[in-house]
Amino acid sequence: MPASKKHNYARYTLSAAILVGRLIEIERKTRRMTAQELAERLGVARGTVQRLEAGDPKVELGLAFEACALMGIRLFDEDQSGLSGRLDEAGKRLVLLPKYARARQMVVDDDF
Repeated sequence: MPASKKHNYARYTLSAAILVGRLIEIERKTRRMTAQELAERLGVARGTVQRLEAGDPKVELGLAFEACALMGIRLFDEDQSGLSGRLDEAGKRLVLLPKYARARQMVVDDDF
């Protein structure tokens, strides 16, 4: 994809990114922490934290998860052991599925 082409995100994706950003900002302010302090804890620039809190979907997913972990924000219903269990379950399901996804073969009825 050319660098000049802008990616269009689904409304759900944008809303989720904004929600995560707001949750991080709320928790940061509740803890009376500055954006600069959070940035230092994350090892990023203050502008990156500002983009994260604004809901920019181009901020790294891992960074968003790390910020939530630092702020004590649970994105899933499970605790650590519950997440581990879900990871194991997903791994078992993946083993049962084909290694590669292939496009379905289209059957052409050309019998005239």
